[in-house]
Amino acid sequence: MSQSLAFANAWNLATTLMVCVVIFHAGTSGYGVMPSTEYDGDPGAVIHEFDPFQP
Repeated sequence: MSQSLAFANAWNLATTLMVCVVIFHAGTSGYGVMPSTEYDGDPGAVIHEFDPFQP
């Protein structure tokens, strides 16, 4: 997934589901998006976190 698509999907998931969502670098294949509570990978791979409750 491209970085721009990952950011668009993450923002959409965060605001629709009202959960914190992280964007992470997924090796050579691009970027991944998932809820923060389910992410158990390397904290250094996290690019951005969307928090829908933050103003």
